[in-house]
Amino acid sequence: MTAHVNESCVGCGLCAGICSGVFTMTDEGVAAARDEIFPEQESQVREAAESCPAAAIEVNP
Repeated sequence: MTAHVNESCVGCGLCAGICSGVFTMTDEGVAAARDEIFPEQESQVREAAESCPAAAIEVNP
């Protein structure tokens, strides 16, 4: 699984709150995703993507 935060990110930080092991907030005030997602993090990554108010998280299997 991979996740990407696109340019629609508004920097609310919800994804980092849900899954801080994958998502972090950058100095620019937007979210970024780690390259490596462990199997045990996949459900949290999907939850973060579904909860994103800007639909900025793209998840690929």
